[in-house]
Amino acid sequence: MIDAQTAQDRCAQALDAARRAGADAAEATAAAGSSEAVTVRLGKIEDVERSEGEEIALRVFVGQRSASVRTSDFTAQAFAEMAERAVAMARLAPEDPYSGLVDSADLAGGSRDASALDLVDPHEPSPELLRDRALAAEDAARAVAGVANSEASAASATRALVSLATSEGFSGGYGATTHALYCGVIAGEGGAMQRDSAQRVARHLEDLPPPDEVGRLAGERAVARLNPAKLPSRVMPVVFDRRISASLVNYLVGSMCGVAAARKATFLLGHEQDELMDPAIRIVEDPHKPRGLRSRPFDGEGVATQRRDLIVDGRMFGWMTNRAAALQLGLPLTGHAGKGAGGTSVSNVDMAPGTISRESMIAEIEDGVLVTHAFGQGVNGVTGDFSRGAAGFRIRNGAIAEAVAEFTIAGNLLDMFARMTPANDPETHRAINVPTLRIDGMTVAGDGE
Repeated sequence: MIDAQTAQDRCAQALDAARRAGADAAEATAAAGSSEAVTVRLGKIEDVERSEGEEIALRVFVGQRSASVRTSDFTAQAFAEMAERAVAMARLAPEDPYSGLVDSADLAGGSRDASALDLVDPHEPSPELLRDRALAAEDAARAVAGVANSEASAASATRALVSLATSEGFSGGYGATTHALYCGVIAGEGGAMQRDSAQRVARHLEDLPPPDEVGRLAGERAVARLNPAKLPSRVMPVVFDRRISASLVNYLVGSMCGVAAARKATFLLGHEQDELMDPAIRIVEDPHKPRGLRSRPFDGEGVATQRRDLIVDGRMFGWMTNRAAALQLGLPLTGHAGKGAGGTSVSNVDMAPGTISRESMIAEIEDGVLVTHAFGQGVNGVTGDFSRGAAGFRIRNGAIAEAVAEFTIAGNLLDMFARMTPANDPETHRAINVPTLRIDGMTVAGDGE
């Protein structure tokens, strides 16, 4: 895979080609990556996969018209042809009053250095090590009483590099590695079968838990789901396990997108000053978290990223902007631009722990449900209406009881945020880390009695 200097040199060559082709301004992004994965099932290797790729994307501007092209041919002739094609396309594109590059005054300076983020693991695992880790996870899962079969167990390692350069004077790049371990198993037999899994992802291999721990968790989860009952239809407290509580915060931060606000396509519009949550709830974004899964020194437009409170005193900080959204809304840049001409993207997000334990939270519930799985995409980003299929465990008289499945949970995200109570058990290994959440008064629809 190419090194950082080669990636930056390619960006510079693409920008030079764009200028010679007649572009008024241009942006080049070089990306390279390699990955290796070993998948096993029932103690035997099922698949060994190795992939590598490199490309460069060029976005050119002719006045307020723009176009983008990509290539994996890095010769001078290919760059010239790419630039000429992009400029020709731009001249035919419609004008966009918000099209353009970030001004040099707003670009990241010294903050473009990613070395302090520690995103690159210098050790690259061998295929043999990946195989052994996948086998160890599967063995531990199959050793759990009640596990009948394996779906697959896989270990993987990836390495990526991205470099950005603009005609406004920005040039920067950074690399990152990712290590992952997955195990999925089946408990029970025939029509009573239940599936579940466990997975962990980290920048450095040493930050992953032991494979047998991941496998054992997958097995225990699958067995716990056996013989599910059905829930009655009623309004009840819903507790969201940490496996899925992050999805609720993801809906929140996704709706704080300035591009959506400019299009009037977010349910948070008009609620910028409202108390959305209990004032004690705090949600923090930290793009500079060492080894963070979404850490980055600058955004997709070259603007410096920064740590900030997304929710403080129950209120949102504002809108996440890229250049186009900032111009449309009359707001400053926030360092949230996605790659290319896309929208916005958020970095590492953590909800601060609450003051109550998960056990105490559940102990207060006479009749409710603990949700461990949610299915479907039943969330309306414009209205905030929420409805998803779910599975989990019944809560009876303050204790977790039998497994339950085939029910739906519904509400409106604004109402759900207002009634949200976090436990004091957050994890830290995900891109979005949220403790167990309790939301009272949700509508549960099932076929049980």
